[in-house]
Amino acid sequence: MATYLERLAARSAATGTVLCVGVDPEADALPEGFPHTLAGVERFARLIVEASLPFAAAIKPNLAFFEAYAAEGIAALERLRALVPPEVPFVADAKRGDIGSTAARQAVALLDVLGADAVTVSPYLGEEAIAPLLERSDRFAYVLCRTSNPGAGEVQALQVAPDDAAGWPAEPLYARVARRAASWGPGATVGLVVGATAPAEMAAIRALVPGISFLVPGVGAQGGEIAPVLATGPATTPPAGPGRGGGLLVNVSRGISRAALGSLPDGAPADPGERLSEAAREWAGRLAVLP
Repeated sequence: MATYLERLAARSAATGTVLCVGVDPEADALPEGFPHTLAGVERFARLIVEASLPFAAAIKPNLAFFEAYAAEGIAALERLRALVPPEVPFVADAKRGDIGSTAARQAVALLDVLGADAVTVSPYLGEEAIAPLLERSDRFAYVLCRTSNPGAGEVQALQVAPDDAAGWPAEPLYARVARRAASWGPGATVGLVVGATAPAEMAAIRALVPGISFLVPGVGAQGGEIAPVLATGPATTPPAGPGRGGGLLVNVSRGISRAALGSLPDGAPADPGERLSEAAREWAGRLAVLP
């Protein structure tokens, strides 16, 4: 069976982009005519996925926006998963990570029941806490490293002591996470979440781990710029590089979903699905795969 990175590379080559479409619809931010209920949320989420699939290298739902509705929300998430064909990586933005027995059940829930191709995980408990999510060669885990939120540096930028045995200097915690994560799992099953809002840190992390795949949030609504991401985001050595896209995924959520909201610009199509499709097409072009 093809590895996750092989399937991602094939999808990026087929679409010509590293666009990852985030799906995190809120009941109070839906197009006109959509009920502010789970039914409206699911309907809008389906519209986002259907409109953006032709232009997406991957689809990434944020599970919290469905878990908030308990069992009915999980059922809606499973129906959304069924819309995404096998050739399109489905990334479950779950941010999991716990002691071994709990992580094993999380792996069952996310990989077996939901059928996610990749998940986001926290490194805070160490490798053992996410090992069940790393051990399958056809699945993948993106480890939170240097995130895009404004308060990320509060913990992630804390200086850690040198590791003399490994030959590592005193450095920010996010750098140590990157070094550690590079050796986790059986190989080629771990990537990093690195925010576009911290371009200098992204470049520093890439220098430390040239072969790891990056999942990059923070462009668009959060203000991160595309050019630095395309310059330093792609991996340059195996396992994620140096092929088309270099294992890079750049997430866009509100930059696409908001196209269906509010008043219509001059010349914009009235149908929200068409507006979503046009937004996804535009972002895919802005995030074109590097030659």
